[in-house]
Amino acid sequence: MNTPIIHLEDIRKSYLMGKQALPVLKGISLDIFKNEYVALMGPSGSGKSTLMNILGCLDSPTAGSYILNGQNVSTMPDDDLADVRNIEIGFVFQQFNLLPRLTALENVALPLVYAGIPKKVRQERAMSVLEKVSLTDRSHHKPNELSGGQCQRVAIARALVNNPSLILADEPTGNLDTKTSEEIMEIFSHIQSAGNTVVLVTHEEDIANYAHRVVRLRDGVVETDRRQAPAAMTY
Repeated sequence: MNTPIIHLEDIRKSYLMGKQALPVLKGISLDIFKNEYVALMGPSGSGKSTLMNILGCLDSPTAGSYILNGQNVSTMPDDDLADVRNIEIGFVFQQFNLLPRLTALENVALPLVYAGIPKKVRQERAMSVLEKVSLTDRSHHKPNELSGGQCQRVAIARALVNNPSLILADEPTGNLDTKTSEEIMEIFSHIQSAGNTVVLVTHEEDIANYAHRVVRLRDGVVETDRRQAPAAMTY
């Protein structure tokens, strides 16, 4: 296999509780390669949210090194990390995080505004990714005019619009019913099969079944790391 997109070496993270350091991650080493589809699982308190924040460059490790697409991001200052987040990572959250006054198209185009892309190009690229999530017919609707599943499709399109190296999804079906969850997970499967790298945090086994590899954390360390045949897509 080629060079990993994500290379974690002995990642540790502690938080200060008063004068005492509380260790949350206790030495995580992990490689994730281009076009992998990985689910991160673990019980509450296992460290999976902390690890997700480090993978997404939202937080820095206390010790250890994190190489993302060839760059050592573990020691970068916050401003540089913000640039890495905008260029390298597409985020999908449980709460959608859409701006209520913007249309679906405008929400999707927002990362391109920060990147200084001209308006005409922004709209073309935003419409192109809305097409990938089968939502072009709702492009001029605002979030309150969309269902939960449609809002999550908009969020996925926004994550894709910068053509990032990595899609990070944090409990992306947590607010959705079973049928809608299945539709959203099939979109992630299509995204991965089109060449994207997807890392998903979930506590639900049926959601993790869509991934090709499941990494389970417990008490701040990797408990198991196994590959699996993913759940079949229905379309």
